[in-house]
Amino acid sequence: MAFVTLDTKKLKSNFDYLDSLFKENDIEWSIVSKMLCGNKEFLTELLKFDFNQICDSRVSNLKVIKSINPKIETIYIKPPAKRSLSSVVKYADISVNTEFETIKLLSEEAKKQKKTHKIIIMIELGELREGVLGEDFIDFYESVFRLDNIQVIGIGANLSCLYGVLPNHDKLIQLSLYEQLIEAKFDKQIPYVSGGSSVTIPLIFQNLLPKGINHFRVGETLFLGTDVYNNTKLEKMNSDVFRLYSEIIELIEKRTVPMGEFGTNLEGDSYEIDKSSIGETSYRAIVDLGLLDVDVNHLELIDTNLKVSGASSDMIVIDLHDNKDNYKVGDLIEFEMDYMGILRILNSRYIEKRVKPLDSKKGWVL
Repeated sequence: MAFVTLDTKKLKSNFDYLDSLFKENDIEWSIVSKMLCGNKEFLTELLKFDFNQICDSRVSNLKVIKSINPKIETIYIKPPAKRSLSSVVKYADISVNTEFETIKLLSEEAKKQKKTHKIIIMIELGELREGVLGEDFIDFYESVFRLDNIQVIGIGANLSCLYGVLPNHDKLIQLSLYEQLIEAKFDKQIPYVSGGSSVTIPLIFQNLLPKGINHFRVGETLFLGTDVYNNTKLEKMNSDVFRLYSEIIELIEKRTVPMGEFGTNLEGDSYEIDKSSIGETSYRAIVDLGLLDVDVNHLELIDTNLKVSGASSDMIVIDLHDNKDNYKVGDLIEFEMDYMGILRILNSRYIEKRVKPLDSKKGWVL
């Protein structure tokens, strides 16, 4: 069975780096845990760290988090569906919202559960995902302030996730000004201006983050050490918190060019042969991992001498060329993954999840 590993020491190092960065800049932050896909073992390791707030986009994941630590503050980070409001109020201390009718129903549900439900209202800043339009937000807040059992604790915005619209000083100043207008008009305190995410972190280094932005929601940079703004890696962070291992289940020297009449493969792609390679051979390994688990475009082989030749639903074929490192059946092939690769692998119930640290002498065994 293929398996994915979580290096808790490297994750803790990343956490400590970000925690120090945010404290130095008077910023509160919440960990976005959706990448862990509700895995209880991984979440247990994460919740050992010293932080107070965690976000997720699945109520079932928040339920797992609350079962591990009932006292931690949880945020549901997408506008709630009406059919899930009871669970949202039960397992999320805070939710982000953009629809008044939904907030009205949250108010009614919070009354039933004898709770005060906190909300962050999201504002549209150009990404065209969730967010109340700027011309509507004053009336929107006014209506929400009239509701019982609802406490507005923040104004927020999302950028980069849908179209890749990057945050900049002007956009975040605009968000801060919205918060100031709300406080002045309604004589209300809005504690959070939640305009920060992984993609916003580089603005801190460049001294371009407006002082009003005081709350960040961070997942990718914590887990991958990425500079999302510039699509690079941060030097002081670990990019190998996660690793994927898959066993070689066949290794045979074969032709490099397939033979026969060609149609389309299972993804509907047509294969064009390289006639200059007819007659050539190489060692080809099959590993026990496939498209059901991950898109190979989100994987990178650690051994740069190897190359992915193709993939089907349950198997990936790897070209070992002359197999100079003498791989054999039963050996493990190691992969690095990007954000979407990790997200899909951790969501696959067919992939084992491990948290024990790597033994540098013996390596991982099945």
